[in-house]
Amino acid sequence: MGTASGFLHRKAPDMSGIGNWLAVASAEHVRIGRSQGFMQVNHGKAAPLRRVKPGDRVVYYSATEVFRAADGFQSFTAIGIVADREPYQGVMGNGFKPFRRDVLWLPAHEAPIRPLLPDLHFATQGANWGYKLRFGLFELDEHDIQLIAAAMECVLTAS
Repeated sequence: MGTASGFLHRKAPDMSGIGNWLAVASAEHVRIGRSQGFMQVNHGKAAPLRRVKPGDRVVYYSATEVFRAADGFQSFTAIGIVADREPYQGVMGNGFKPFRRDVLWLPAHEAPIRPLLPDLHFATQGANWGYKLRFGLFELDEHDIQLIAAAMECVLTAS
């Protein structure tokens, strides 16, 4: 649907060229990727990882500590810079070969999301605050990545 001037309302492009991303996975899975220097999203799909570019910043949110548990963990668990390597397939056994992307993980502390909810731009108000998290990987604005980095006690340079 266009506006009266005929232009669509869209998010302004990031002129810096550096993207900011939020990925979603259980804390146990994030910790494996962090220890081995990679990220993996959407059950190993390649397409989402192709949207992420070298130099982009990525932060992981973990609703649970253990995959498929209902433990209410709800924390940011890793933050880093995407490395200069294309997505590749890893091998996990039983024929599972998920796509991954290398990341330089930065020193950071895990941080709960709840104290940040009133200030996070991506979080909608009310009971459905986590709606966007269902996508598994989405872009963040500069405000949100800096807010999350500060909560994780991680220093990021502004893009």
